[in-house]
Amino acid sequence: MILLLTLLFPAVLLALMLAMERVEGPLRDEAVGDHLREFFETARPDEVETFVSQGLARALDRYWSRRRLRSRLVGLTSRARLTE
Repeated sequence: MILLLTLLFPAVLLALMLAMERVEGPLRDEAVGDHLREFFETARPDEVETFVSQGLARALDRYWSRRRLRSRLVGLTSRARLTE
């Protein structure tokens, strides 16, 4: 039993370290700071309030959904102009 535990412990430790690397990778990315800077430059007051009360993830979800909606609307109006 001790031999099996001795052989499995390094493998389990290595697997946990690799999993933590995947979790920490996006946190080290410099683009996170750029996204946050862009968010604060163009966010509406209600999105900033969501950031303060519910955290960054929820606020960015609202922000990006608004941006996607805006890009869809701009795409629709530009296609309507092309067909006229």
